[in-house]
Amino acid sequence: MAEQDMPGPVTSYLRQTFGVIAVEMQKLRHDPWELVTRAIQPVLWLMLFGRVMAQVRGVSPEGLPYIDFLSAGILAQSILFVAIFYGISAIWERDLGVIQRYLVSPAPRSALVIGKALSASVRALVQALIVYVLAASLGVSLRLDPLSMVGVVVVIVLGSGLFSTFSLIIACIVKTRERFMGIGQVMTMPIFFASNAIYPVAMMPAWMQVVARLNPLTYMVDALRGLMLAGGTAQFGLAADFAVLAGVSAVLIAVAARMYPRMGY
Repeated sequence: MAEQDMPGPVTSYLRQTFGVIAVEMQKLRHDPWELVTRAIQPVLWLMLFGRVMAQVRGVSPEGLPYIDFLSAGILAQSILFVAIFYGISAIWERDLGVIQRYLVSPAPRSALVIGKALSASVRALVQALIVYVLAASLGVSLRLDPLSMVGVVVVIVLGSGLFSTFSLIIACIVKTRERFMGIGQVMTMPIFFASNAIYPVAMMPAWMQVVARLNPLTYMVDALRGLMLAGGTAQFGLAADFAVLAGVSAVLIAVAARMYPRMGY
């Protein structure tokens, strides 16, 4: 009878993953102002940069207003900036002894990593809501049908999970908050500007187009434009966008799961 009451491996895995998410959500409830302060950046980009660049001809694809084109890119940027600094929380947890408690638990390391990646997705979804409201107030033509909305949510979860896991890997390597902040600041701008977030890939020099096609953020932005905007299309195709995001995420989770135990030392 006792054996029948024991959860199966899948149920146990999910329970451990959602346990990590619950811990991370408690942190967010204790500091909700973090989400408010992070909302300032997309507001500035759309209200100031978007209004100025909308006056420049040839920046956005034909038939698509620049503010529409930019809104998907700024949503991706917001997700990137939230996720790329997520690893610093792992450094704080190590200093406070939280990671040591995680590592002595029976939870698989991949469950811990996935739990943290999904926690970053919750923050990213809040950012998405803010960008959606702001974009609608600026007259952006949004797709609000259920299928498109579900697709946007999946893209956000994959993208935020990808970059937060990448951030966790960096944290496992550098192990100090000061070095992590320096590396994070150095990496965010090249990732952002070497993508199609604020200008089309076709406008870039040839070498930069190669970099953009290797940049996961490019495929995240492309998928968001195809799903989020009424007049938007996915240049690379939604299937390719989802495949790249899912494939890179899987690789990074596997790497992070192997490296995460090092954070405890």
